[in-house]
Amino acid sequence: MTSLEIISDPICPWCYIGKTRLERALEQVPDHPFDIRWSPFQLNPDMPPEGMDRRTYLETKFGGKAAAVSFYADIERVAKSEGLDIDFAAISRTPNTLDAHRLIHWAGLEGCQTPLVFRLFQMFFREGKDISDHKVLIEAGKAAGMDTELLTRLLATDADTDLTRAADQHNREIGVQSVPTFIIDHRYVVVGARETPFWVDLIHEINTIRADDA
Repeated sequence: MTSLEIISDPICPWCYIGKTRLERALEQVPDHPFDIRWSPFQLNPDMPPEGMDRRTYLETKFGGKAAAVSFYADIERVAKSEGLDIDFAAISRTPNTLDAHRLIHWAGLEGCQTPLVFRLFQMFFREGKDISDHKVLIEAGKAAGMDTELLTRLLATDADTDLTRAADQHNREIGVQSVPTFIIDHRYVVVGARETPFWVDLIHEINTIRADDA
């Protein structure tokens, strides 16, 4: 197998779009070589633990309502072209995603990272849920097949908080500045929500190389 590390944040709309495009490629080429792992990158590492009012966050980040509306209108247009329903109006708060990243880490230990990440994207972008809320995170874990009693106990502690922050910091130190970023075989980097044909071509190229080396 070929490792594919996806560095992302579950409140990043381009990560949601990028995941969708990649998965369509994987469906088209089911003999793909990828062993997928998700890795943390907080878009807002200094976000208060309780998060922030969405309107305040956006207007502060983009310098006003008009700029924020324009920025997210472009994202919504691309998302719709990919068949994704994103309801930005339903999102009332921008959360701190540290606990969501802890949950993704634990899902990796149980072999269910991708379905968990998908559910987090759905909850945030389609349902407007606060994915820093432990009840919401436990609901996401349950949907991915995780042990909810264990998650309840873990989320009530600081378990793996330092590890998650260290992984985020490591990704920044190796040069990651935006997400999604994909690292293939620990060597090759793909930045951004690349379209499905790109991934289809790349998978075929990797499969060809692997066959030649066999």
